[in-house]
Amino acid sequence: MALDNPLLEVHRAAGATLGNWFGCALPSRFSSIEAEYRAARETVVLADTNFRAFFRFTGPDRVRYLNAILTSNVRDLQPGQGEIGLLLNPQGHILAEIETLAMEDSLLAISHALVREATAATLEKFIIMDDVTLLNETQTTGSVAIGGPRAAVCVRDLCGVELASLPNRSHVAASIGAIPCRIIWRIRPDGTLAEIFAAREQLPEIWRRLREAMGKFSGMPIGFEAINSLRLEAGIPWFGYDFDSSVIPHEAGLENTHISYTKGCYTGQEIVERVRSRGQVNRRRAGLRFAGVSDLAAGSKLLAGGAEVGHVTSSGYSFALGVLIGMGYLRREHTTPGRQLQCLTGTAEVIELPLAQI
Repeated sequence: MALDNPLLEVHRAAGATLGNWFGCALPSRFSSIEAEYRAARETVVLADTNFRAFFRFTGPDRVRYLNAILTSNVRDLQPGQGEIGLLLNPQGHILAEIETLAMEDSLLAISHALVREATAATLEKFIIMDDVTLLNETQTTGSVAIGGPRAAVCVRDLCGVELASLPNRSHVAASIGAIPCRIIWRIRPDGTLAEIFAAREQLPEIWRRLREAMGKFSGMPIGFEAINSLRLEAGIPWFGYDFDSSVIPHEAGLENTHISYTKGCYTGQEIVERVRSRGQVNRRRAGLRFAGVSDLAAGSKLLAGGAEVGHVTSSGYSFALGVLIGMGYLRREHTTPGRQLQCLTGTAEVIELPLAQI
């Protein structure tokens, strides 16, 4: 069942075009996609990120328990730190992408609402002898994000919190006016981003205050069509689009960003280590630049010499290159940058992501 978005009426009043993103109703665009893209590159933008699922772990065994089922190093997290990882099944396939934030008395696991019920069931089913309590906070917690070169200044002006000097995935308790919230600071290939988590009913007021704060920088709200362009240029794969339960981490190219090789045992580790020692997989996620097509649906076939060698997972217009780019899975021998493939009525060239031009 889809979640109600607490900001939908705000977006409708602003004239936003809505779409289905991550299985949720979210803005596709507010104005010109290029204007939103440029604002993200040059000043500051505000995004609705209510596609999240939130799970809180408490109890004395919470760290040991979550460390044993995720690929990330939860064991060594200190309060105020965060880490990104994966929830795998025993066969090594990706069930969820999970970001874990450590607090003084709990761990907050952030995933995707698209798979919240299955994720909750998997997270809970191994709690047998452990002194751990799992609370699903998805229905009560929401989020918005502010990104771009001026994002940290806007947050400082509004909350008095200095983010710019913090390490990646640091998070702090704060307030916007009288509204309590938590802010996580992310340093990403497509820029810096402050995501704000708060009670869902408070999000319209938080959105209003953030829009007001970024007004002096000529900032604007951004929809997911522009966000998609930005993240493709930066080579950031999306869960549910570019990786899911059909692939393992090395196929998705997540082995260097989502896996700790020093943390100890976890579900699916045997497969991860076997692939790591073998040194290669039969297929791999790759960046693509298209010609002769203006749009490509996920699942579109990629051909070499008339034979199918892969498929497209996502695509979007690149303002840096002036063409359609995307991601897809290819047989290993076809993943070399510069390789030319066929797709529908056009061609696809394998490229390296992130783009050198950004």
